Amino acid sequence: MKTVSLLAATIFLGLMSLMVVSSSRQPAFAQAPAVTSAGGSLAAGPWTIPISIRVKGMKPEPELQMIDLTVTEDGDPQTILSIRAIGTSSPLTLATLIQDDVVSSISNEIKPLREFINRLPRGSRVLVGYLRTGSLQVRQKFTADLEKAGKALRAPLGFASAAPYNPYVEVIEAIRRFDSQPSGRRAILLVSDGLDLSHGADSSSAGQSLDLQRAINEAQRRSIAVYAFYAPTVGSRDPILAANAQGSLLRLAEETGGRAFFQGMGTPVSFDPFIKELTTSLDRQIALTYLSTHTGKGYHRIQVRSLSAGVQVDHPSGYTR
Repeated sequence: MKTVSLLAATIFLGLMSLMVVSSSRQPAFAQAPAVTSAGGSLAAGPWTIPISIRVKGMKPEPELQMIDLTVTEDGDPQTILSIRAIGTSSPLTLATLIQDDVVSSISNEIKPLREFINRLPRGSRVLVGYLRTGSLQVRQKFTADLEKAGKALRAPLGFASAAPYNPYVEVIEAIRRFDSQPSGRRAILLVSDGLDLSHGADSSSAGQSLDLQRAINEAQRRSIAVYAFYAPTVGSRDPILAANAQGSLLRLAEETGGRAFFQGMGTPVSFDPFIKELTTSLDRQIALTYLSTHTGKGYHRIQVRSLSAGVQVDHPSGYTR
């Protein structure tokens, strides 16, 4: 442990020097507009992504929130410009979304979710919405009054007639509401079965849902990390569909830099372990800005790695210009 602490301290001091020389004018997670060169082509420009640090085999230590990182885009090394917005002190803009036809036992988890919201860093802004028949029901617009946001949570209706057309259409609606919010750390907490049956059961897998892909694209463009809590809906029995649903939530989370949480294929006994891990992830979430040298239209793949043993980095898989 002494060796680990010395290594962490060395890493921390190294990255502190990087942070000092980086620009403080660029807001966390705000994507700067592309710059056009004299020849008319797009020049390299900064791109910011949310990342979370996980350390295997040891209790997280504060200094390990700053580690040595490398970034590649489309396989090419990129220059890191800044690493900042540490989760323990930086406000979070969070949309809490609950699918209204999840099983009624999820009503027991409203209190823990309310307590989670109340513990967010000072200055955080929270939206509360329900995925249901029709369009997204916003119970509370983005507000810095965390107690007010927590009180907007209610038990899900818990019957099939409340089911949305598919959850991802309304997730996209919620994602677009981030456009009116100040830049900073951004996340969605999604309580859902994650199943898109709008084009039939054969198109419900993680690789087939068109609206799931759209939700991923929209979240990546806005640097929103999605954290998903799986909860089955009323009447769901098919294990194949449950696997498709969980696979979809897993893909949504992993490709946006978040995490997905399950307790087998059934209803979670409690959200408490989910909330504990989510809190740890958000406490160790930072904003990483690098100089993107790939300015063409289309999809750009991102890889963020650490040179430190036992360190895992959650980050978006890429983005589409």
